[in-house]
Amino acid sequence: MHENPFVGKWTYRSMFNDPNLATAFSTLEFGYGTIVIDAAPSELLRGTIGDPSWGTLVLHGSRGYGSPAQVRFQGKGVINGEEWIYDYIGWLVPVWPNSTAALQTTTIVGSVVRTVPHASGNGGVAPAGFVASFYAVRNDSR
Repeated sequence: MHENPFVGKWTYRSMFNDPNLATAFSTLEFGYGTIVIDAAPSELLRGTIGDPSWGTLVLHGSRGYGSPAQVRFQGKGVINGEEWIYDYIGWLVPVWPNSTAALQTTTIVGSVVRTVPHASGNGGVAPAGFVASFYAVRNDSR
């Protein structure tokens, strides 16, 4: 096992923060993709986030060991000719003492903010400062 619990491949999903329970769950999708976190020295975090449908951002940031362990990183890249920058903060969900490896999948939960504006899918501009919640589920064997 690698000493960095974040190293590996993660399935990423983010959702709009809508407090209205009448909102259909299927309309809460903000983004999705695969996060790959590479081995890096000390407290550094390096990797990528992306999906063939939209592209890839390079991740750079840090990790910290507390209770729970934390990651904070920025994703940067050029998507369809525009610079995209997103900032992320997340925490590794602790192992529940009354669960098992078969019942609990290693997960990061957190928040993401759009750092710079870019074109949206409907022809408008997706503003900087927009915040969504995310979770990332480990999808590789270690």
